Amino acid sequence: MRAPLRPRSGCLLLCLCMSVLTLMLQSFWVPLEMAPDELTGRSLEGQSHGFRSLALQLKDLNSRVKKLSRDRDGTRDDLSMQLQSFRKDQQGLARLVEREMKRVFQKIDQLNHQHEQRQDTALSQDQHKTQAEPTENCKVPLDPTFPLCADKMEFLRLHWKTDPCYAFYGVDGSTCSLLKYLSQTEDFCPLQAGLNHTAPAWHQTPRSHSEKAEIRTSLAPLSESITNSSSPGLKFIRARVQRMEQRWIRAGLNLSRRSNITVSRKLRVLLYPGTLAGSLGQRFEAMVERGGPLGELVQWADLSASLTVLGHNVTLTTSQHLLHSLIGAAPGRGSCPIQRPLTFDLIYTDYHGLAHLQGAMGIAFRHYQCRYRILDSFGTEPAFNLGSYARSREDKTLWGSWDLHPQQYMTMFPHTPDNSFLGFVTEESLKAEVKKEAMDSYKKGNVAVVYAKQEYMWEGKSDYVKVISEEFEIHATVYKRPGIPSQLPSFVINHGLLSQDNFVQLLHNAKVFVGLGFPYEGPAPIEAIAMGCAFIQPRFKPPHSSKNNNFYKGKPTTRKISSQHPYAEEFIGKPYVWTVDVNNRTEIQQAIQNIFHTEVQPFTPREFTCEGMLERLQAYITHQNFCSKSLPTWPPKSVLRVLLSPLGESCTNVCRHSSLTCEPALFHYLNSAATFTSLKLNCSSVKAEVSHLFPAYNPWGRQCHLQLEPLLFSCAGSDPSFRRLCPCREYTPGQVALCPGCS
Repeated sequence: MRAPLRPRSGCLLLCLCMSVLTLMLQSFWVPLEMAPDELTGRSLEGQSHGFRSLALQLKDLNSRVKKLSRDRDGTRDDLSMQLQSFRKDQQGLARLVEREMKRVFQKIDQLNHQHEQRQDTALSQDQHKTQAEPTENCKVPLDPTFPLCADKMEFLRLHWKTDPCYAFYGVDGSTCSLLKYLSQTEDFCPLQAGLNHTAPAWHQTPRSHSEKAEIRTSLAPLSESITNSSSPGLKFIRARVQRMEQRWIRAGLNLSRRSNITVSRKLRVLLYPGTLAGSLGQRFEAMVERGGPLGELVQWADLSASLTVLGHNVTLTTSQHLLHSLIGAAPGRGSCPIQRPLTFDLIYTDYHGLAHLQGAMGIAFRHYQCRYRILDSFGTEPAFNLGSYARSREDKTLWGSWDLHPQQYMTMFPHTPDNSFLGFVTEESLKAEVKKEAMDSYKKGNVAVVYAKQEYMWEGKSDYVKVISEEFEIHATVYKRPGIPSQLPSFVINHGLLSQDNFVQLLHNAKVFVGLGFPYEGPAPIEAIAMGCAFIQPRFKPPHSSKNNNFYKGKPTTRKISSQHPYAEEFIGKPYVWTVDVNNRTEIQQAIQNIFHTEVQPFTPREFTCEGMLERLQAYITHQNFCSKSLPTWPPKSVLRVLLSPLGESCTNVCRHSSLTCEPALFHYLNSAATFTSLKLNCSSVKAEVSHLFPAYNPWGRQCHLQLEPLLFSCAGSDPSFRRLCPCREYTPGQVALCPGCS
């Protein structure tokens, strides 16, 4: 006899069975992972309708069971009726579940078949792609000769979207595209199997021209190439080139008649004055017509004329957009290398232009750095040029740290032997078209012209100029600010800014050119001396340097400036140059009396003539090769004279005191233990180290130090603990960059 079914326990058991059945059906209801179009498309609409119907019935049945469990007053008859009804519903549900399960399994079989077909298609495509591109290898190679490959892959994977240039070269974020870029466009990863092992496009050397450079008899090609005539800077350059064209042509013809001049091949040269480019160029050019500095523009004009006369192909631009086009920069922000080999043999630029080139060329910038020549008015010493060394010494400057060869920097004056002296050319002393009545417009010998085009340069100098005015009529060329009264002393005749022709005329009629102390080391005093003027200037005591002067602060040089124009003081001197204490009235009066009673003839050092600049630049182009790994052979060893400095003295000063000049290209000849022996120095130890002071001898301990880093060979620099080994040479009078036997 069966035990009677208790309503409460039976209902609970029934609820448990229904819950299990519901979970089973829900597990079938969750669609399998498949193609996205199967998940969201029409394929599940039919079966989802059947599942919804089944779920609704189960929900209704579950609610009826719960109602029975709550109804404690129900009778056994009611329960029996409900159970019979449940059995019927259960049989119907079982048939429904069986039918829906069959449909589910049929659909699963169909989806599996479709998935297999898609896999076969994808495999076929991959095989086809592999056959078409057998070199594609999408695994990061582990090659010890390319140690940075993996790191560059990770970097590029994260940052390839930051610069459009990556997409320009085909990078789409995939491993394959990253590897292709890093092996074919850059050179951080090895080329994949099957590809020709050629260097990236920008590594390849373009076909060189064997055509010889011949002296030109016209500067018309240069004048025509200087576009954007609205630019005040370029207008100044073009006007100067055209005004001096005949002088350049005569100098070129004279040079061509000399048998000792080596004929070089025709070079493709890019001139890019970064100072005149971009927003900086706009600010600089705004000052050109308001008395701003013109020395840099003079040098750019004379450099472009020299290269053209020497027969080279010159391209001059101040446009950053055109610069990118000329060097083949990839579109974007400069993270990628250029698209092709650099088509220029030489690029003359300045510090600002150097930064523009780096931003446009990416990693190709370092590859071509031996072709750069930097116009750097005040010079860059080796200790500031080598970035790692400068940082280790905490030599923080606004410039420097480019790791170039120090002689790639080209200065306006030969004040820093570590760099190459480029220079400029003075204006003519007398122009044929100057009329006699114009020449007599001022009393000759009784006119002094003050060297200052801005009023602030006169501050604190009125008493000094007043003493000079006792003997000479004072004239000035100070910019007149519209609507603002002049603050110049009443005894000054101010002409305002003059054209170059009118300024030359004024200098020709003057006897004295008066320096006020600023600007430093400009071309105007040399031009005034060429016009027959004596130059009087302030002495600086103590000398100005980066340690005590705001102008030189931050500049990559340790030079100590003893006067406004050290070149004029040291290389020209009296009776053309007089350096005085501006606070000593007696000294000023004595200098003025000497000038007044001395007939000063026009004088121009050869290095500041057209012919002098041509022969100097020709020597650089012929002999300076910073792309070669071999040791320099110019100047030859035969001109070397080794001197041992006193303690605390630089090689620059040691050579100069012996009427010689320091030649950094000769340092490698004396960087050996044998040199110490030849100087009768007994070394207790010989060490090769990294320092801009070496090679040098330390008498305390008899320690001999050799140079380990060639970029730090330096004529500058001194230390009280060391006697430096100095490579000196003779120089041609009036042409310090060259020497007898150097051609």
